[in-house]
Amino acid sequence: MTMAGQTINDRLLAARHSLAGQGLAKSVCKATTEECIGPKKKHLDYLVHCTNEPNVSIPHLANLLIERSQNANWVVVYKSLITTHHLMAYGNERFMQYLASSNSTFNLSSFLDKGTVQDGGMGVPGGRMGYDMSPFIRRYAKYLNEKSLSYRAMAFDFCKVKRGKEEGSLRNMNADKLLKTLPVLQAQLDGLLEFDCQSNDLTNGVINMSFMLLFRDLIRLFACYNDGIINLLEKYFDMNKKQARDALDLYKKFLVRMDRVGEFLKVAENVGIDKGDIPDLTKAPSSLLDALEQHLATLEGRKVSAANTPTQSSSSAFGTAAASSKFDTTNGIDEQLKAQVLAEEEAAMNQYKSKVSSPTSSGAAGAALTNPFLSSPPAAQAGQPIVDLFGAASAQPAAAAASAPQASATKASDDLLQLGNPFADMFEASGGNSGGNAAAAAGATGHAGDGAAATEYDGTGSPFDWGATDDDGGAAN
Repeated sequence: MTMAGQTINDRLLAARHSLAGQGLAKSVCKATTEECIGPKKKHLDYLVHCTNEPNVSIPHLANLLIERSQNANWVVVYKSLITTHHLMAYGNERFMQYLASSNSTFNLSSFLDKGTVQDGGMGVPGGRMGYDMSPFIRRYAKYLNEKSLSYRAMAFDFCKVKRGKEEGSLRNMNADKLLKTLPVLQAQLDGLLEFDCQSNDLTNGVINMSFMLLFRDLIRLFACYNDGIINLLEKYFDMNKKQARDALDLYKKFLVRMDRVGEFLKVAENVGIDKGDIPDLTKAPSSLLDALEQHLATLEGRKVSAANTPTQSSSSAFGTAAASSKFDTTNGIDEQLKAQVLAEEEAAMNQYKSKVSSPTSSGAAGAALTNPFLSSPPAAQAGQPIVDLFGAASAQPAAAAASAPQASATKASDDLLQLGNPFADMFEASGGNSGGNAAAAAGATGHAGDGAAATEYDGTGSPFDWGATDDDGGAAN
């Protein structure tokens, strides 16, 4: 039985708090009633105001909400989580600080509203819906715990830090701190994406309100994440070997999360959120990742795998030999290795001569025509760079944002050339394809800043305020 939308339990609990003079507890009770609708704006606004009052105990407020989350009714539990999330986003930072510094976390990993299942869903508001909503309550509580943990680790809220090229916190962070910060941000983003709801799951006002709060956090988190990745790419070619290895791993994880973020945004679009408020994610070209991996291989002294070269498809010894940079005599070759290679070359040459017969293939001239190892490179290619993975002198800095230092590209190119060019014979053999591949390589140099993700937001037209603080919770409702 309900009265004006509220249950008798809600009325009795509010009256008890009034008699006891517990105004704050009554307000928390009003925001977390058993009504199957989101917390009312007037109650949320009052609680936000309470967080700014010096005579209000933040620990007491937080503990009241955590106590309500232990209720057996899924609606009460869910609304206590929503109220907590709203205060994290729009309340005084003291509230977030307390949650992060204390052990007051939501222990709802095994929550299940069994009452609605046992009575067939007829005697409890929401019916059987409680059983269906229980997984989302568990995931939502996990995200709020992750949000508190990230604040504890970083001493700031990723959703409230400044963003952008000029004043962005992660955009201007040094390499060491950036490599420690991005994993924390990734963990919080993963907790949000694990909410994993579809448009047909958003069937009531409670879960709809939580989804809007999560959508707001996702947009801000990913904008911050994108700033960090752009900064990472700008510094990549100046990093040492260990830093570059960690940075490459972070970039690969970023690409995976882009796909998951895109799926979340599709759900948001399907439930009616304006397309103008949903960012268009643009992936970097695959050649960017290839260039980053090539640079790391250079730092580690590894050779390029022959499986990545077109010449590997040949079953003869010529394909394997052409893919090796050890035939670059300008860098010096070990005598024993040289003898072994020459022996393999001679055996391959004998086999080749037994299959091919031509009137012009006799003597030294014939050998020069049929043996790619004895022939000198064509004059047209002798003075021309065959492969330039990291951009020529006139190109933009390689595999980084548009603002990456030119010195980084030059240094990367020098490192590559000092080890020899394993792609030289490959591109010589492919002929006309060299231009297309060079263009693909050049594509890796000019899109790093834009390609990380086209998410440079200014907040225009969005219902969410992009500022460091948000005092009005109306948009989330």
